[in-house]
Amino acid sequence: MRALVAAGLVLVVAACSSPEPGGNAPSKAPAPAGLKVEEVAGGFQHAWDVGFLSDGSVLVTERPGTMKLVRNGQVTPVDIDLQDIQARGEGGLMGLVIHPDDQRFTVCHNTSKDVRLVTFRLDGAKATKTKDLLTGMPSNSSGRHSGCRPTLAPDGSMFVATGDIAQARNPQDRTSLGGKVLRIDPETGEGAAGNPFITSANANERRIYSYGHRNVQGVVFRPGGDQIFSSEHGPDVDDEVNLVQKGANYGWDPSKGGAQNRYDESVPMTDLQRFPDAVPAVWSSGSSTEAICQAAFWNGKLAITALKGSKLLLFTLDAAGKVQNVSIPDELNDKYGRLRAARTAPDGSLYITSSNGTDDKLLRLTGTV
Repeated sequence: MRALVAAGLVLVVAACSSPEPGGNAPSKAPAPAGLKVEEVAGGFQHAWDVGFLSDGSVLVTERPGTMKLVRNGQVTPVDIDLQDIQARGEGGLMGLVIHPDDQRFTVCHNTSKDVRLVTFRLDGAKATKTKDLLTGMPSNSSGRHSGCRPTLAPDGSMFVATGDIAQARNPQDRTSLGGKVLRIDPETGEGAAGNPFITSANANERRIYSYGHRNVQGVVFRPGGDQIFSSEHGPDVDDEVNLVQKGANYGWDPSKGGAQNRYDESVPMTDLQRFPDAVPAVWSSGSSTEAICQAAFWNGKLAITALKGSKLLLFTLDAAGKVQNVSIPDELNDKYGRLRAARTAPDGSLYITSSNGTDDKLLRLTGTV
């Protein structure tokens, strides 16, 4: 996995007790005080992502293929047609982004053929499909490494984090949408103007912003600047936080330069021998497995959820995005199990979800860290 870096700090949520991060991880800082955790609602199944509506309601996607609308602590099922969804393993109904008009939202989900972005219009608690925004993102029958997280950029484009579906050639193949960070037009699904390969004859390559990724779980934009960070799962080591650069290769290549189709996970997450120009991570878990997930800037920090460490990691960053130290709030250290979603609400609070499979929680964080 890879994580995102924040303005001054990074906030990472992990999900099950694990050793202290290694690799190029910075020194541990004292646990912050003054954090308040409110259980907004419960009863979810693998709550995957959240989005905020202008009336104060919160939309929540659940990986089995259902959505919930949360308002004043009351949970209402959303009437949504997802008959073609394939919910299996790591795949199903995943990422969510609310459009600026507050009436439409786009979700990622698996089908028997692909992972796709689909846009719906919301009327009360009923969602009506308006279009398939982007189809053809690779998928497999097990759902492994499906990604998939959409996020709107400050310039109005949509960034999409994708997984490589455990297919060896996908990360380095710029005609494949797997193992990438995409940047697309949120109305057409086509590559957005200014993309690094926008003049390519291949439509998929025109959509790519960066490549050579394994299983990107989140993309976030640092407030007040132009830095973009991604959070990414490593194999059994080396979860990563990356500073995403236009057109850059992040060096994951389980095909060993196309020499094999076998998914060889013994290769480095960033293979600088094969790709000398690949971009190293700004943070790696090293020998530990944190399974970092989504990321959001909060109080000048980046919140990244994770699925193995069962804790929230707060990374202090400098202006260049380099991690200075890491702190772990006691309030979320192995208290709620696996943690997945992380989104900053309009009121400045941070919403996160647990993702244990039964009676998962929607949590709201306030206070200082």
